[in-house]
Amino acid sequence: MSTVGLKSITKTFPDGTIAVDNVSLDVRDGEVLVLLGPSGCGKSTLLRIVAGLEDPTSGELFIDGAPASDLPPRERQVAMVFQDYALYPHLTVAGNMSFPLQLAGVDPAEQAERVAGVASALGIGELLHRKPHQLSGGQRQRVAMGRAIVRRPRLFLMDEPLSSLDSGLRAELRAEISAMVRELGITTLYVTHDQAEALTVADRVAILRRGVLQDLGTPSEVYSRPATMYVAALLGTPKINLLEAVVHAHLDSRVALRIGEQELDVPWADHRARALARYHGERIVVGIRSEALTPVAEGPVGATLRGRVRYVEHHGHETLAYLDIGAFAVQADDPGGPAVMPQPKRWWQRRAAQVSTPAEPGRHQRKPAELAVRLAAYPALVTGEPMTIGVALGQLHFFDWSGTRIDSGWR
Repeated sequence: MSTVGLKSITKTFPDGTIAVDNVSLDVRDGEVLVLLGPSGCGKSTLLRIVAGLEDPTSGELFIDGAPASDLPPRERQVAMVFQDYALYPHLTVAGNMSFPLQLAGVDPAEQAERVAGVASALGIGELLHRKPHQLSGGQRQRVAMGRAIVRRPRLFLMDEPLSSLDSGLRAELRAEISAMVRELGITTLYVTHDQAEALTVADRVAILRRGVLQDLGTPSEVYSRPATMYVAALLGTPKINLLEAVVHAHLDSRVALRIGEQELDVPWADHRARALARYHGERIVVGIRSEALTPVAEGPVGATLRGRVRYVEHHGHETLAYLDIGAFAVQADDPGGPAVMPQPKRWWQRRAAQVSTPAEPGRHQRKPAELAVRLAAYPALVTGEPMTIGVALGQLHFFDWSGTRIDSGWR
């Protein structure tokens, strides 16, 4: 059992690239913490810092509450599982799995007992005599995991262990990994760029963007109450609808969100209304997930949007309809801009940002909105057909123009 503490960790490479930027987080005893983000966001670098394969430029690493930044990798008692398996081609499965035990001077009889037990648990007991070239990709990954498990480490560090497998095998193995690490109770840091993998495996998810920690919470928390617009856009299929809106506050009554030529009304009784009212006259971004939208024949004013079907996608079990509602969509991915740090802003800071961020092209890219709506499989829809959509107002997400969530006490 072990805990990991990262305090203000920064890693800058010799060419000036900042791979990890002032990241602080704690991994609890027995927890599976998933580091999620696109390639180049710093998640693997962070994992290598914990393993001792990289030294942080600044900041402190703690293992079990004791400073560990200066400990050599061998003394950290961690086991890594890599994307490319890293098996020795000239050794059998049994030889690969027992190799770290041989280095540690474990008795041969105990080596054989540990290897046989772990191989049986992973479903590769009958493959112990084979060599890596005789195994499938999934079997090789099980061997790599078995080699890590037999060491009985304090920490598991998994660097995209399933990314080279096909989708069916990936789904099978991620369920096995999730069950296995919880049964063993070993603290695990797991790196992936696959959101489904992260939300399935994790006890908590830490989301990174350009080396900056964007959000940290349980899978439910980061999905249902994302800290930034970037996190909201990263999670969910289909992607969240991000719409440009102008706020008009009617005190003690409602907050109207002008989306194109239509309006959604947040009632004053909603605890978010007062936070929104502070943005009166300003542009914000409204996030609407497809599960918050329902086709209706007619709905109350201020809780519906109308549009025309632009095109549909059939996915067998469901159909996605994309509507033109006469509004602008906002793209959260802004390659040229800095990563967003969740933080409150004073009204004069927001005003300055509005002045320095013109509507065209703006900090974020704007394009005509295509509102994604989930429907039953193969509905009788015609392109160009009008449709009215009921909106679950309680499920809306609000972000200021910098991408930070608007919601006092959001977590």
